[in-house]
Amino acid sequence: EQTSSTMSGLYPADMMKRVNIAASEKKIVKLSFAEDFILSGVAAVTSKTISAPIERIKMVVQNQDEMLRRGSLDKPFTGIADCARWIAQNEGMAAFWKSNFTNCLRYFPTQALNFAFKGQLKTMPTFKVDKKNDSYVTKLTKNIAGGGLAGGGSLCFVYSLDYARTRLANDLKSSKGGGEREFNGLFDVYKKTFASDGFAGLYRGFNISFVGIFVYRGFYFGLYDTIIPMFPAESTGLALRFAVGYVVTVVAGLASYPIDTIRRRMMMTSGDATLQYKNSFECASVIMKNEGFKSYFKGAGANILRGVAGAGVLAGFDSFKAFYIQWRLDNK
Repeated sequence: EQTSSTMSGLYPADMMKRVNIAASEKKIVKLSFAEDFILSGVAAVTSKTISAPIERIKMVVQNQDEMLRRGSLDKPFTGIADCARWIAQNEGMAAFWKSNFTNCLRYFPTQALNFAFKGQLKTMPTFKVDKKNDSYVTKLTKNIAGGGLAGGGSLCFVYSLDYARTRLANDLKSSKGGGEREFNGLFDVYKKTFASDGFAGLYRGFNISFVGIFVYRGFYFGLYDTIIPMFPAESTGLALRFAVGYVVTVVAGLASYPIDTIRRRMMMTSGDATLQYKNSFECASVIMKNEGFKSYFKGAGANILRGVAGAGVLAGFDSFKAFYIQWRLDNK
């Protein structure tokens, strides 16, 4: 009888060896959906709070052209450093954590559902990796497909929170009208958007977002699950897992960044029919025509720095989970 787990699917066999799960005693550790949900959610919220300043700078730089169109910004930023100075001088240091509560509220179910659903998907024959018989390409395909579907499924539940987070993060103190913000909080975003655009306003950009989340989460989970088992079990410590997680996060982020830019630019148009795009293709076309290809990657530099948080989630979640499993064994 082999030791097994229904955790997130992050190389469970390798982790079993590292935490020395008493194979000789034939013990089986099985984490429930709720345990997966809570463990991964706590790791995600912690990492996002630490990286909140970088995250907000990334969002503002990425969407500055929409704010220029709306008239809430006078001139474009020259880079992430210029944006950071502007926020500090005009809004104060606490503003770097603006929308962090909404981000954590959104990120908890998003990341937790991704990890948990992915573990469930990988128990299905279609997505289950056969380590002995599957080729490298087959393993990678199964990992990306499982991770992508997990991310896409969770998007259906949390998209409106992602929209609200985007609007709050980009709600700058306008230089016009006495420096007032458009929204005074999360519920105000929902209230005003629903009043002006209805339910559709909260889900503007959803279709392209589904594509983007599939690409990002597919690479985010798929590459990590494929690369880590290539290393000997005894060498896969926290430092290695963090490094691999960071590289995977950066690659996944850059691969899907143009899609992320398009979807957030579409989100920014809710509330003003004169600024709205017909669809994601028109949005992409307008950006290319008026701003050039580089505009798809505005804020990408900050996004790479933000990747530290994503790597921390993968590495921290795995290590904390191993500790939790050992605790469960010790208390049986």
